[in-house]
Amino acid sequence: MTNPRPRVAIAGMSIESSTFSPHRSGWEAFTLRRGDDLVRHYPFLADGAPLRDAAEWTGVLQARSLPGGAVPADVYESVRDEIVATLTAQQAEHGPYDGLLLDIHGAMTVVGRDDAESDLAAAVRAAVGPGTLISTTMDLHGNVPRELAQASDLITCYRMAPHEDAWETRERAAANLLDRLRAGGAPKKAWLQVPVLLPGEKTSTRIEPAASIYADVTRVAELPGVLDAALWVGYAWADEPSCRAAVVVTGDDEEVIVREAEQLARQYWDARDDFAFVAPAAPYDECVATALASDARPYFLSDSGDNPTAGGAGDVTWTLARLLAEPAFARPVEEGGRTAIYASLPDAEAARSVAASFAAGGAGAAVDVEAGARVDDGPHGPVRLTGVVEHVSEGDPDAGIVAVVRVGGLRVILTERRKPYHLERDFTVLGLDPRGTDVVVVKIGYLEPELYDMAADWMLMLTPGGVDQDLLRLGHHRLTVPTHPFHAFDAEPKLRAELL
Repeated sequence: MTNPRPRVAIAGMSIESSTFSPHRSGWEAFTLRRGDDLVRHYPFLADGAPLRDAAEWTGVLQARSLPGGAVPADVYESVRDEIVATLTAQQAEHGPYDGLLLDIHGAMTVVGRDDAESDLAAAVRAAVGPGTLISTTMDLHGNVPRELAQASDLITCYRMAPHEDAWETRERAAANLLDRLRAGGAPKKAWLQVPVLLPGEKTSTRIEPAASIYADVTRVAELPGVLDAALWVGYAWADEPSCRAAVVVTGDDEEVIVREAEQLARQYWDARDDFAFVAPAAPYDECVATALASDARPYFLSDSGDNPTAGGAGDVTWTLARLLAEPAFARPVEEGGRTAIYASLPDAEAARSVAASFAAGGAGAAVDVEAGARVDDGPHGPVRLTGVVEHVSEGDPDAGIVAVVRVGGLRVILTERRKPYHLERDFTVLGLDPRGTDVVVVKIGYLEPELYDMAADWMLMLTPGGVDQDLLRLGHHRLTVPTHPFHAFDAEPKLRAELL
């Protein structure tokens, strides 16, 4: 007897990787999930969830990493080849899959290769054949070259930045896939790229014009004859020809999806000069002076140039070196100084050294350690942390060893491995009180929701690094010409959608 439920595979590889960072995202950067472990990773596929019982889900392989530098070719090719080999073997044993959920980011750079996700999608398509529906789910900071859109039957991305709808988007991609398996196969796709490339900190949906544009994406998705609508900002910190904004509207009414795709693209193009930073943005000196002069506590400063969640190496010390030299933080509070937290600086050797001092002398043990700039020493070399260790913990699933070193009124979080600090508990588990601290400096772009809610005020600090917000000083030279704001335009772009 034939099982009435469709058979759906899950596979993918997800990372956002800056070509301007010397960091390399090798095997140590990736979490690999297979089989039931991969299926259970998706909350909407938990036991008892409606989508869980709507299909037979098979986890093939999904490799996921914190953003970082480019992926070595052998790492990417091993993941791709395992996905292809597993799909081929499973289909030889059980027959073709009805559908496949392809979970990617869209901004993966592989050393020596352009458009890695297009290569992955093409390999997956070749493995499953034309009869399997592929639904691709992506980050809105990904790139969508024609080849990627062509290889996918359905394709969608987040509609919020920060990405509070990440799981909702994956669920939508899965639900759309099941809907089309029940009701009519692959829809049409209206695809076009928009010659604009901006950083996420200028395109946050918290503010205009992105707030209104993405509200319109939702409106389009709900029109009769439309299945889904998606608008990608693109990834600004890679230097590849595909890096630019893109629109895809999927559905069965060709006239509607083409019209609406072009209308969304036109909105985005027309607003290109209206996008602004999501918060007041300024160089280091102005940001620190403003924070110290303000009565708002805690005052958050975003060390944006080395944001590990955008692809920065995470160990750039340019900002920390200046904080260590700030008179307000050099003095202990009892001597009239101010308090600050710096989150964070990865350096395995330094973290182990501080942990050894803590083991020998406990909290308050003196430390004198050189740290940082082991990977990205372009903006500044290592810094010297001369102070006392207040806390050490081991076994953090992301950071490994975590130490808190106090230098005057400044507490530096030193980690064995890169880790973003997005949650209040990331600080409190270390004995730190961010709410009671004068200035909290985090390596991030726009503040994630918990930090945003915690901050009495904040600024985006324009600092150097692999994800520098000043795109023009990074040196892109491989973008498709013309792309705003890198090139002048002789005429308005045509912005005509192609039916795929």
